[in-house]
Amino acid sequence: MAVRPGLWPAILGIVLAAWLRGSGAQQSATVASPAPGASPDLLPHFLVEPEDVYIVKNKPVLLVCKAVPATQIFFKCNGEWVRQVDHVTERSTDGSSGLPTMEVRINVSRQQVEKVFGLEEYWCQCVAWSSSGTTKSQKAYIRIAYLRKNFEQEPLAKEVSLEQGIVLPCRPPEGIPPAEVEWLRNEDLVDPSLDPNVYITREHSLVVRQARLADTANYTCVAKNIVARRRSASAAVVVYVDGSWSSWSKWSACGLDCTHWRSRECSDPAPRNGGEECRGADLDTRNCTSDLCLHTASGPEDVALYIGLVAVAVCLILLLLVLILIYCRKKEGLDSDVADSSILTSGFQPVSIKPNKADNPHLLTIQPDLSTTTTTYQGSLCPRQDGSSPKFQLSNGHLLSPLGGGRHTLHHSSPTSEAEEFVSRLSTQNYFRTLPRGTSNMAYGTFNFLGGRLMIPNTGISLLIPPDAIPRGKIYEIYLTLHKPEDVRLPLAGCQTLLSPIVSCGPPGVLLTRPVILAMDHCGEPRPDSWSLYLKKQSCEGSWEDVLHLGEESPCHLYYCQLEAGACYVFTEQLGRFALVGEALSVAATKRLKLLLFAPVACTSLEYSIRVYCLHDTHDALKEVVQLEKQLGGQLIQEPRVLHFKDSYHNLRLSIHDVPSSLWKSKLLVSYQEIPFYHIWNGTQQYLHCTFTLERVNPSTSDLACKVWVWQVEGDGQSFSINCNITKDTRFAELLALESEGGVPALVGPSAFKIPFLIRQKIITSLDPPCSRGADWRTLAQKLHLDSHLSFFASKPSPTAMILNLWEARHFPNGNLGQLAAAVAGLGQPDAGLFTVSEAEC
Repeated sequence: MAVRPGLWPAILGIVLAAWLRGSGAQQSATVASPAPGASPDLLPHFLVEPEDVYIVKNKPVLLVCKAVPATQIFFKCNGEWVRQVDHVTERSTDGSSGLPTMEVRINVSRQQVEKVFGLEEYWCQCVAWSSSGTTKSQKAYIRIAYLRKNFEQEPLAKEVSLEQGIVLPCRPPEGIPPAEVEWLRNEDLVDPSLDPNVYITREHSLVVRQARLADTANYTCVAKNIVARRRSASAAVVVYVDGSWSSWSKWSACGLDCTHWRSRECSDPAPRNGGEECRGADLDTRNCTSDLCLHTASGPEDVALYIGLVAVAVCLILLLLVLILIYCRKKEGLDSDVADSSILTSGFQPVSIKPNKADNPHLLTIQPDLSTTTTTYQGSLCPRQDGSSPKFQLSNGHLLSPLGGGRHTLHHSSPTSEAEEFVSRLSTQNYFRTLPRGTSNMAYGTFNFLGGRLMIPNTGISLLIPPDAIPRGKIYEIYLTLHKPEDVRLPLAGCQTLLSPIVSCGPPGVLLTRPVILAMDHCGEPRPDSWSLYLKKQSCEGSWEDVLHLGEESPCHLYYCQLEAGACYVFTEQLGRFALVGEALSVAATKRLKLLLFAPVACTSLEYSIRVYCLHDTHDALKEVVQLEKQLGGQLIQEPRVLHFKDSYHNLRLSIHDVPSSLWKSKLLVSYQEIPFYHIWNGTQQYLHCTFTLERVNPSTSDLACKVWVWQVEGDGQSFSINCNITKDTRFAELLALESEGGVPALVGPSAFKIPFLIRQKIITSLDPPCSRGADWRTLAQKLHLDSHLSFFASKPSPTAMILNLWEARHFPNGNLGQLAAAVAGLGQPDAGLFTVSEAEC
């Protein structure tokens, strides 16, 4: 019997339903095309289609389909038909058209979704039949919702000045669906629609355009989705106000002493929230003239009175000097063998220790320094900037006089045993409250006129104290400290950026007779057409000042700098806190970033995380991250790369590619991650990184091959090819062992220098005097490529000593003394005569 063509789809649907009902198995099916000659109006169309849905915890989700006209409806999930017994069906008739209507519902559980691995997501759609053919619904994606606990980046505490911009970053925890972010200010919701001074960026950062006093508060980033609500750690923001002077009052009337005065107050505005006090005096006096002053000054009685007072004052001064002289002579007769030793502590308290005398067995004994009589040093911890500092008058002779024949006693420090005591003493002074309470980023030692060296291992930071930089008879306890950027407030304006670590050497205020040399790394690419570089120094009041504009140095300045590709060497006669800051002159200005990839040493779970760090290309930044990753149990999985980051306001992007979908599943919901431009450019944020989390399809998977790309939009980029076994240490593990920088942090006396002391003296004596044949210090500077600093060297009592000091700072501990000898020999000086010392000279 022939069957009408229009009935074939209905028959096929009934047969398919019976087959699914009977077999109970999931089978693939081919969707039938519309029957030839069938009316398109009678094709099924959906009144309700399945929609995307999230599974929260373990609660199943419901999918619904409804179509008219429809004789059969079945769900198909991830290409497989759902069994008939899992469908709940309701049939009815459409009231307006009289056509058959069918509604079908199914439940999808968490276990069903978790069975699907790889990059493909779990989806379902409906297929509806009528006498005219079939129709497919849209696909509905079913995802397991979650929200992790830890924020990828939390806001940090800040101290900002009034009307300065505030940026509080927040990267919420990973989640599906992606978390929405809101901000709380002291537990009150921040609503940008009510406050035009505040807005939230697409990266979820909270931005305050101009800080107000009312913005001083605790800020919390809150992330939430349908699963949970997470709170970041609160960040305390303090908006401080620096004090400013009011206008001067009018001058007072002229007084009896022929002076008048005016005053002002630090109240326009007054300092608040820890802001700086006004600088300068609040009272101003000056001489004045009036009828009274003219009248009294012309009287002969007053002239006689003034002469008498002056005579009495002179007599009193002379009497006082005579008494002091008598006292000193008596004291010298009684204690002729006393040697006072002064060791500078943080408070500059003089310490006098007397040797035991035969008639007084209770006095403390100490071996004196027989080369010179030491004296105590007394002075303020931080002298006022407007005061004149004492200086030695230097002769034009040699830098150092020969060693005496007596025995020399050096006071050596022990950083390990004495660090806690030294730091506790420093912390009692206001100026040192920001010093770190540990010894890994600090070095100190006790030095005299023989000089020495301090270094913080594996940071590129050192302080060279040349011979005779400390006056003979003085013993100084000197420290060197590396600060974390978040611990020190360094205001940056405009296009300025921090290029070096922030380093302190001190105590400030000590008297130096020769410049010391502070060495530190920097990450700038110094080109005159793209950078304007400044050496900043923090004053005693806490403000930062530009003490040197590199390239515009003057020989008479207290500071001078030798700038090289990755390091700078600062000559200074005043100790303090320093930093190298760059101001970009064009978008061609670049900073060097060090890119490092870390991953767990041992992977015991299905997840495997790759952390990509973007750091300043300096030794101290590398040291901090290596120490952090050792604590986290991380290993280096690729050799570090350098990326040149431009001042172009473009962010840094990071992405992962070519992950084998059959073995790994990436949990990254977007195609790339970003680090905002200003987070990198200001240079004050540590440990900037992004994390890529992968999940193994099979627990036995151990091989990983993929690529990681890091690039700046319209700028430089780097790519890493990862091919490793996650259960083994990588071949780059040895890079975690940082290079040693020559032993102990403090070296005192001759052991701190590559050039032996007597050989150094011979070179200075030979090259300091001008030579008509050019065989003097000028030619030595040219051979060592230091001829751009000739005017600076010439301004010092011993130019050769300055050149040798710089050579020591640049080449310790691995400097080639033979190359220096060859450079000196090339001047026409006898090599053997300068670089050998006889037993008699020793």
